[in-house]
Order: sequence, then structure tokens, then C-alpha cells
Amino acid sequence: MKRVLILGLGLLAAGSLPAQDRRTRIDVDAYAIDAQINPSTQTLSAKATVRFLPVDDNITNVTFELNNALAISKITDDKGEELRSSRNQADHSVRVTFPGSYPKGQPVVLSFTYEGHLTGNEESPVYGIKFGQIDNDFAFLLYPSRWFPISGYTTDRFAANISVTVPNGFKVIGSGLDSNKPSPAGGTTWTFQYNKPGFPGNIAMVKDDAIKVASDGLTTSLFFRSASAKENAKPWGEETAKMMSYFTGLFGIAPYANLQVIETVDGAPNGYAAPGILFLAPRVISKEVNENVLSNQIARQWWEDQTSPATRNHMWLENGMALYAESLWAEHEKGAAALEQRMKDNAITALTIDNVPLIQTGRMEDYSPEYWALSANKGAAVIQMLRATMGDEPFFKTLKEFQNAFAYRPVNTEDFRLVAEKVLGQELRYFFLQWVESNGAPEFKVEYTIFRTQKGFRVQGKIAQDLDTFRMPVELKIETEGNPEMKTVEVMGTSSEFSVDTFGKPKKITVDPNNRVLRLSPQVRVQVAIRKGEQFAEIGENAEALKEYQRALDTAKSSSMAHYRVAEIFFRQHNYQSAATEFRAALDGDADPKWIEVWAHIYLGNIYDITGQRERAVNEYTQAQRTRDNTQGAQDEVAKYLRTPYKPKSNEPV
Repeated sequence: MKRVLILGLGLLAAGSLPAQDRRTRIDVDAYAIDAQINPSTQTLSAKATVRFLPVDDNITNVTFELNNALAISKITDDKGEELRSSRNQADHSVRVTFPGSYPKGQPVVLSFTYEGHLTGNEESPVYGIKFGQIDNDFAFLLYPSRWFPISGYTTDRFAANISVTVPNGFKVIGSGLDSNKPSPAGGTTWTFQYNKPGFPGNIAMVKDDAIKVASDGLTTSLFFRSASAKENAKPWGEETAKMMSYFTGLFGIAPYANLQVIETVDGAPNGYAAPGILFLAPRVISKEVNENVLSNQIARQWWEDQTSPATRNHMWLENGMALYAESLWAEHEKGAAALEQRMKDNAITALTIDNVPLIQTGRMEDYSPEYWALSANKGAAVIQMLRATMGDEPFFKTLKEFQNAFAYRPVNTEDFRLVAEKVLGQELRYFFLQWVESNGAPEFKVEYTIFRTQKGFRVQGKIAQDLDTFRMPVELKIETEGNPEMKTVEVMGTSSEFSVDTFGKPKKITVDPNNRVLRLSPQVRVQVAIRKGEQFAEIGENAEALKEYQRALDTAKSSSMAHYRVAEIFFRQHNYQSAATEFRAALDGDADPKWIEVWAHIYLGNIYDITGQRERAVNEYTQAQRTRDNTQGAQDEVAKYLRTPYKPKSNEPV
């Protein structure tokens, strides 16, 4: 999906505040929403009554966000007096002006009456992503679609009583205690009462009954619509139950044990979590359960729905923990090596944002690559480092105690730090100053001298890096003629000395051998440049992508990945000669990662088919076949092109 708004790092560094931060501050308490969904006309009509408390004193206006596709017919106060309002299409906002002023803390009640089409083709409040759509046989309306007036997006928790009337034959899924009854106007009215502060404003209208899967003492209800998804319901339900049981052991009793899982539409996010509900896009629901998406969304039952950030600057507590939960599940299923590999990959994306502190995530555009790299990837890296610093037992105890202490409350980084310090019994301010409130990552250099002693050898040296305020325990691995020696060095400032005695003669010293610190190195810089290029390529910024790939090649000329990514862009631009040259360079490079070999041969075969050289194309496909590498279904592609020459699609982008 191409995004038209990409936050440049220069703009971020300038520190311009989003418009919503300059709005009158309020605290929404509760909603009462009475809505009607008409699937035949793909329309929504609703009356939403919102009760809030002013946080600022003597407010004369208030701003909410409501989907531009929904036209407001009137806004009234608790006396039924109609109020003046204005709309800003740029940010889907509605500004309501009062005839007088309201003092801080005095309850205010407003009612919005509105209606409109939500076909899924309207401009979404989050560019390019569908969060709401009404079809003839299905509908889903998620909180980010702003289908009801919202204040304090993702931060202001609320209770809600939501009633949705739909034609007979449909049912509505929502969060909270549910009931239904015939509507006097025809159809059925489904009501959901959610009394705790949270984010319950997510509903779906479905026709078919749920596919219920009982496993591990839990029952998962899956509302899968497509035939292929229904066939895959059983393994998805079983895996959901397994993950719920596992994360309950880590985070405490789940707000909802038995989840409802709903298939959405193409163009919706891969996954979205609501209290007791998971929404999954069709492309995700394959025969093989997508454990990454599923574990991430299940973890959000705790790290989004049960606790959530007080402001968007603390989104790492939500997105970072959800992403780290993916790694915890991988560790649980496949062992420590799986966790280590995932965290290595995660660190590369985290380092694509190197000049914005984690505590300033609120400056990022929602759902942008920069937003996820900072709040999720760097957030997860920080959580992994905290685990390494604290040790497993106090770390996991902290997660459970934090959820228990702050359930159904907004939280911030300070809350999390204080719980961690209480559990550990040690001060951790230095850690959060370095990794949450500051930016940058160290690049370690080690200098040492080896001395012979009466009992063996002594290594004396220092670890240097260029962050003046840095403080972190860092592991050293000293490889010897015998068993390796491990030592933890408290690295403080730009230079820290160490001394290690060994029995065998030291052969090699490695700083941070288990990659527990988010850090730079020449190899990492190459990988970061490639990842930045991939982010630009995803949104069609090919010129910027090529610049990043060239930066990688300037450092590592034999990088197969950099050559391969350059070749992909040339291929999409129909510059087949240059693409072939770069695919050949990728094959002649460092072969990292290994799957490049099979796919470079496939692409070369495609190029020869396009240029009418079938014999050469078959030769490339045969070489791809000999690798026996089936990464991303490579061998299926090979078999297809050996039978039938490749032809580019008529709508293939240039």
C-alpha cells in the first residue's frame, strides 16, 4: 500500500507537534451508541452519546474524530440544545463549540446523530488500510475507522453500551456482556455492555454460525467466511487455545479466556485485537497457522486491551510487548536459538530509526513504517535487553505484577520502571534513560593485552564506544585452547576496563556474543541500509530505495541481499539488462541469505522468458530446482515455469 505521508527524520527532529496535541483536553468516561447497519445499502446510521470530563479548565469547545464518510445531522447537549460544529477533512475531526464554558472536572454529555456509506472504498482515517466496511453479507467496524466520535485515540479508555440493529438472519459480534431482542422497526438489536475502561468499540455483523473449536480447556469461536478459511478453522482454533494458555502463564489471568476470531476483508490489517475478539485478514488465514500474527494479537489482550499507554509516547509498552510476545512464543516452541534469530532480525529494523528516542513515538504517523520500527521493533529490543539485565525470574515476575497492578488503566514508562525496580530490588533508572529516553546505539571496540601468569593467562583490556552516558552490563566471551570463559563487564561511558584470568591461551575475544545489546557494527550498518531500502521500496519510493542499497554496497560490495534488492527494482521497472546483471552479482556474492540463490535463478529465468530466450530460461529454472530450496514456495514457481513460460501481468507496476 502506497502511503502519501511519510514522516522524514528531519521533520521529526524538528519536533513539530501533531494538531491533536493542541486540542482541548478531555477524559471520555462512557459511550451509549445506538446504531443501525443496512447491508443492502451499505450504510450506517447512529446516535452516539458521549460523557466526558474536561481536563482543562473553562473549556469552550471540544474536538472529536469521526470518519469523513459519516455526515453529522446534529449535535446536542444534555438539555437537547443543538450546538455549532465544524469539520476538518484533513484529520477527520469535528470541532464542537459551546455557548458558554465548562469548568475542569464537570461532566459534559454530547449526542451526535450521523449516517453515511461505509463501503470500504472511502478514504480511511489511516491511509490505505481498511478498518471498516459494510457489505451485503458481512460488516466490520473497528475503532481506528472512527465509526463513532473518538477523543484521545488509542489512549483515552472508556466504558460503552453499544446497541446495533441488523436485519433478521444476521448476528453481531462485540465486546462485553451481550444480549439480543427483536427490534420494533424490524430486524434484531444486539446490545453489548462493557463496564470497564477499555476499547470496546469494535463490532462485526456476520451471517454464519461460529465454527467452535474446543482445545486445552478453552473454546474458540471462529467466524471464517471463505471456504479455504473454514477448512483451516480447526488448527487456528487449537493454536489460539495453546497460545492463550501459554500467555496466561506469563502475564496472568486473561481478560477473556475464550476468544472470538473474525475474518475481515482484503485491505484490512493482518490482525487487530479487541477485548475478547481477534480480527484477521483473509491473506493471513492459510493452512499453516501464521504464528507471528496470531501470537502478536493474542498478547494484545493484555498489552493493549487490559493495559494501554497513557499517551502515544509510551506505545512501546503495547507494540513492543506484542512483538516481543511473538519471540517468546518462538522461544517456547523452538528454543532459545529461535528467539536469538528473531531478535537479530528485529534489531535491524529497530536501528533504521536512530535519531528519535523511544519516548517520542507520539511524533510518528500512525501505522507508518517509522512508527512500527520505533514503537514495536525498538520496543521489543529494549524489552529483551531488560530481560537480560534483570534475569528471567524477576523479568517475568515484573510482567505479571505490572498487569495485575494496572489492569484496565492507562500506563506509562515510569509505572513500568517502578514495578521492575520493586521486583528486582535495584535501581533501573540508568537503563530507561539510555534506551527509552535517549537515542543512538553503541558500536563496541575492544582492545586487550594477554599476559602469562603462574596459573595460566590474564587478559587485560578495555571496551570502547562513543555514547558518553551509556551504562549497561555487557558480556565478553574469551575463546581459549580449552573451554571458553565468559565475563560480564559493566560498561559505563566511552571506555571501560576489564581483566579476565584464563587457564588456556586466549585466541579470540567477542563483545556481546549473544547479541543482547542493541548495537551497531559494520555488518549491522549494511543490514540496516538494506532494511531502509526495503521500507522505501514497499511504498514505491524506488529512487530512495536504490540510494540505501548503494550505501550497503559501498560498505560490502559482495552483499548478495543488496544486489538482489537492486535487481528487484530494475525488474519491476522492466530494465531487464540491469536486473540480470544484479541478479548475477547476487549469485556471485556472499550468499547471505541462502534463499537468494533459488530466487535469483527464478528471476533470471523470467527475464529470459520475457526476452524470448526459452532455452536459457529453462536452464535457470533447472538450476533453481537443483537447489531444493522451497523458501516462499520457490519450487512450486519453478515447476510452473518449467511447464509454461513466464509472462508479466498486464497490470504489473513499473
